[in-house]
Amino acid sequence: MKIPILFFLFLAVILFIYFRLYLFLFPKNRLTILMYHQIDFTSDDDLVVTLENLEKQFSYLQKKNVISLFFSDLPKNKNRSKKIIITFDDGYYNNYLYLPPLLEKYNLKATIFIATDFIENGYKSYKIMSYEDLRNLNHNKYIQLGLHTHSHFNLSCLNSNEVKNDIETNILKLEKKNIQINKILAYPYGKFPKEKVLQADFFTCLKQLDIEYALRIGNRINYFPTKNNYLLNRIDIKGKDSLLTFKLKLILGKLKLF
Repeated sequence: MKIPILFFLFLAVILFIYFRLYLFLFPKNRLTILMYHQIDFTSDDDLVVTLENLEKQFSYLQKKNVISLFFSDLPKNKNRSKKIIITFDDGYYNNYLYLPPLLEKYNLKATIFIATDFIENGYKSYKIMSYEDLRNLNHNKYIQLGLHTHSHFNLSCLNSNEVKNDIETNILKLEKKNIQINKILAYPYGKFPKEKVLQADFFTCLKQLDIEYALRIGNRINYFPTKNNYLLNRIDIKGKDSLLTFKLKLILGKLKLF
């Protein structure tokens, strides 16, 4: 019985040292990106954060003097200590309803990633923002818009031509509707090609489309500047997350322990 106990103690010490070194010795190089989806008053769906919980999370960030950034702010922010990026995926109408006043109240910024096929053909039974709603958000200083592909397909299942056509359609449809976008791409489902040759072709395709940054899930805090701007990690904030879990995720990313 002594061996397992010693092993877990050793593992705990290693984790403690790793995270302490990472988080406290090199805070200037940290980049924490949070990922949300929907907002509502009540829900049992893990992709829906209640309005009450979201406000508690935003309030906590404000109390801790955390500054939120747009991706366009990254080049001019060399010291990213106590700075994060807040993101929302898919373009749900509840983002349009609830997010702007909360961001203004707590002086935070957010980037919303738009899948244009959802606007034109719907997504399940969810209400999606219209092009007019997106144009209205362009006038909000707390929100910027990014790309989430047109069709919201798993990009790891597409060839490079299909990837290029789908992302290009996403860009052109938004631009045609006079919607200002940033060429930041959130991978649908966090998926992208993993095989070396396919991945190289995939990243070449993104470069040809002038994509500045691309986001997977990963559930880790980023070391930034990174070697590859197309492999940024986001931390998935779930509907069931308590405020304590939220605080731990800000420090450690997501562990299976929570």
